[in-house]
Amino acid sequence: MNILIDNRSGTPIYDQIYTQVKQQIISGELTEDEALPSIRSLAKDLRISVITTKRAYEELERDGFIYTVAGKGSFVAARNLELLREENLRKIEALMQEILRLAPACGLDINALSEMLRLLNEE
Repeated sequence: MNILIDNRSGTPIYDQIYTQVKQQIISGELTEDEALPSIRSLAKDLRISVITTKRAYEELERDGFIYTVAGKGSFVAARNLELLREENLRKIEALMQEILRLAPACGLDINALSEMLRLLNEE
């Protein structure tokens, strides 16, 4: 597992951990039932507070990306296809909102956008 912390980022450290682990799970880089580093070990490696790492793991578990076995550690949960679908839908919606924000500046209406999408789909 590879986590990079950007101290200059405005994003809280626990959220950076959460996002990076989640992306590694979604991409398949971290596989089902793979053991994650212990909370203490990850905190030590990243030189951050154990509390920060604990919060990231708690949120990952709450959202169904990992599970914890008492005395054994935290592991990657089975990939929930509905959860992955929802995550991808959120990303698509965000990108579409950005497209709709930029389109008027280029003189594009919904029909032109639809045509662009159709052409891109044919490629």
